[in-house]
Amino acid sequence: MNLKDEILKLKKEKDVVILAHNYQIPDIQDIADYVGDSLGLSRQAAKTEQKTILFCGVHFMAETAAIICPEKKVLIPDPAAGCSLSDSITVDELRRWKKEHPKAAAVGYVNTTAEIKSELDYCCTSSNAINVVKAIPENREILFLPDMFLGSYVSKMTGRKNMYIWAGECHVHAGISSQDIQNKLEQLQNSELVVHPECSCTTPMLYDIAVGDYNNRQVQILSTEGMMNYVRDSPTQNFVIATETGILYRMRKQNPTKTFVPASEKAECQYMKMITLDKVHRSLLEDKYEVRVPKKIADKARLAIERMLAIS
Repeated sequence: MNLKDEILKLKKEKDVVILAHNYQIPDIQDIADYVGDSLGLSRQAAKTEQKTILFCGVHFMAETAAIICPEKKVLIPDPAAGCSLSDSITVDELRRWKKEHPKAAAVGYVNTTAEIKSELDYCCTSSNAINVVKAIPENREILFLPDMFLGSYVSKMTGRKNMYIWAGECHVHAGISSQDIQNKLEQLQNSELVVHPECSCTTPMLYDIAVGDYNNRQVQILSTEGMMNYVRDSPTQNFVIATETGILYRMRKQNPTKTFVPASEKAECQYMKMITLDKVHRSLLEDKYEVRVPKKIADKARLAIERMLAIS
């Protein structure tokens, strides 16, 4: 029996659901029960019937599942799978920021630690950040953290003038430049451009689109799951994808007649790639590594997460 078959056998025997992010390696996506973005994975965790969730993603995602499902066991195959964006703000920094704006609503991207989430009024993902901000009264200040590119994009799309944005970034998305994208668009004729709002290129790109620099080129700024839905439904055959390259496997698998090229081949998250079949197998076999969030922190964080899940 090969390793994939052994994993499938073990997860059935142990009543385990395997959740995998779109950026995971192909082998991990193949053995997962559900592959998706942060919001989709959170919703799936909330409704799963299995007693154990094995989370193939980075640590903050497993923490979120543990907060949503306190009665379930949540495992992560490698506890060292972190996130540069999550690391860009500490809870002490957030508390000081909140003291400077005592009446502001704190809105945090799901790419944050449980401790940070416990200090938030709302959690959000790239797919619902705009609607979360729109749900907050217009006269109330907003502290948006930690991604400055997503924050800038949301601010522009909502027209909010009283929104303060933390200067954090995802090292992978920040590394995708407008020049990278222009080069790929020139190479791939008759292609559409699909961009994640965490990319550093989104702010100048919004300006470029407004002034017509992309001419009649179709451009979509979407979350990873939004990307999946869009490329499936679009009649276009060629796409340049500006996000972490792991999503291309799922795109090609679900749309075999279409062509997908990364805006940058270097856009790989080393943390996402830390999860391997060997580690998943060991995690299932030995029930490791369990992710636990202290009850006091989890109880405070749960409200912000539940608000995120309630807003589409």
